[in-house]
Amino acid sequence: MSYISLAVYFIAMLGIGVFAYRRSTSDMSGYILGGRQVSPQVTALSAGASDMSGWMLMGLPGAMFVGGFDSMFIAIGLLVGALANYILVAPKLRVYTEVANDALTIPEFFAKRFNRKTSSIRIISAAIIVLFFTLYTSAGLVAGGKLFESAFGLDYQVGLIITLGVVVSYTLLGGFLAVSLTDFVQGCIMFVALALVPIVAYQQFTDSNEMLGYAYQSIPTFSQTMSDMTWLGLVSSLAWGLGYFGQPHIIVRFMAIRSVPAVKTARAIGMSWMTVTIIGALSTGLVGVAYANKFALAVDDPETIFIIFSELLFNPIISGFLLAAILAAIMSTISSQLLVSASSLTEDIYRLKAGNEVSDEQTVKMGRYGVAGVAIIALLLSLDSDNSILSLVSNAWAGFGAAFGPLVLFCLYKANLTHKAAVAGIISGAVTVLVWIYAPLLPDGQALSSVMYEIVPGFIVSAAVIWLVSLFGDEPSEATAAMFDETNLVLAKQHSN
Repeated sequence: MSYISLAVYFIAMLGIGVFAYRRSTSDMSGYILGGRQVSPQVTALSAGASDMSGWMLMGLPGAMFVGGFDSMFIAIGLLVGALANYILVAPKLRVYTEVANDALTIPEFFAKRFNRKTSSIRIISAAIIVLFFTLYTSAGLVAGGKLFESAFGLDYQVGLIITLGVVVSYTLLGGFLAVSLTDFVQGCIMFVALALVPIVAYQQFTDSNEMLGYAYQSIPTFSQTMSDMTWLGLVSSLAWGLGYFGQPHIIVRFMAIRSVPAVKTARAIGMSWMTVTIIGALSTGLVGVAYANKFALAVDDPETIFIIFSELLFNPIISGFLLAAILAAIMSTISSQLLVSASSLTEDIYRLKAGNEVSDEQTVKMGRYGVAGVAIIALLLSLDSDNSILSLVSNAWAGFGAAFGPLVLFCLYKANLTHKAAVAGIISGAVTVLVWIYAPLLPDGQALSSVMYEIVPGFIVSAAVIWLVSLFGDEPSEATAAMFDETNLVLAKQHSN
């Protein structure tokens, strides 16, 4: 019955792809942004589902299972960061990208923000998007491979191919509209699953004291966690929230929403959804470690505790639905990442180099080739089943947050930002993150990421470089200043309506 449930889910996702193919893929605006007519409901759940990938149902419960309440501060940082993103970025980015000659991608917005159709910043930012999204996509594929290996006994590599095959199919067909609509459905599935699993698992205990007693056999108590936590550890966990400002697959949703007033509705829905699902994910890990201790359950891979609960505590029909929730989380993020990567490859590299003679139909075709190309490379990177989902996600999250996060905020709020400062900020943020992750600079050969999460120094360095370089740059052109002023006027007018 689990197989039947998953088969129905796969068919439904492909059906949405075919529907979207017939509705919105004849031009690049439709393929990349859904014609900027996406509803607030779809925007909210699409942003949430593409954000909270397989790490939500596997990585975060696994972190709670192993480390205990430390992971709770990651969740708090994410909630605060998501709320700030809705308030500070969403409304202004929606207006600014349209005022800036209808910029369709984040790299294109960066270029047009400085009134430059062609510029180094567009190529550099597109390259960074492809680099980090390939790594990010591989994290989702690892989750898919582990799902099929753990739940169905299939070979890990076979699970990778099945996961990738379905998500690439509907992304190739329907573009942004397909991705957004499937994300909406997948977000609903994730919401129900993360509310249901920890509640049912909790029923195996007489009360919370018993559950916590068993949990504390393996993880520190909350008071111990607080007393042992260092300032560096706390800052590293909360700093996950900084990443939201620079995640292309999330903020592109704000560019596609139908109006600024709709952002407020999307924020209410999105934050409610996120609060429930994050609490559900943490609760799954906490109840999971207690359950494993009480019933002497061997858990070889803590990141599969949600899968184990799905199989142990529910009948096959419900189990199939819950496994579909994991696939929903995985596929929603992979599809978003593939689409944004392909958009950058086509709009910001291919079309920029080929010139205006390239038609929209040719560019959409190249976009589909881009989806397939990034997917194949990500597949090769994910062949090692020992990869940690949360570790892969954290590296990519930090890369985007440091490279793009400060620049997005400066672009929206600093009128005299210079092009040189923007380029320097992107490069310095990305390089800082890579050095922090991979350079063995500590005496014991460890990388600096073992001391502090790399997004913290990356974000600070990028912001400082942007600010300092802007101080010594030229004043923005009249056209650039006019776009900045027009954005504020349009934003004020839409808010008043």
